[in-house]
Amino acid sequence: MLMLDHLVRNFTTMKFTIAAFFFLTCMTLLFTTEVIAARLQLRCQCAKMYSGKPINPKLIQQVKMIPAGAQCKNDEIIATLKNGQTCLNPEDEWVKKFIEE
Repeated sequence: MLMLDHLVRNFTTMKFTIAAFFFLTCMTLLFTTEVIAARLQLRCQCAKMYSGKPINPKLIQQVKMIPAGAQCKNDEIIATLKNGQTCLNPEDEWVKKFIEE
């Protein structure tokens, strides 16, 4: 009977240890992914900008404007076209006119 009691206590301790390990592993993964996500947002979205001939406004499906801030010192304008996204140069005259419209 004493041996059975000892085995039950060891089994309970082992279950607690496994549960604690699983909990700590999950918390570490959650914290790590949140830190990585936060770091990814703390940079400019536009590595390079399109600065060429004006794009036909009919080809632009959506425009997203991101003002300068803590994540990036530049104003960013991201245009969604049929074939993907491109960053527009906010200093180009045609971009300024397009945004005013």
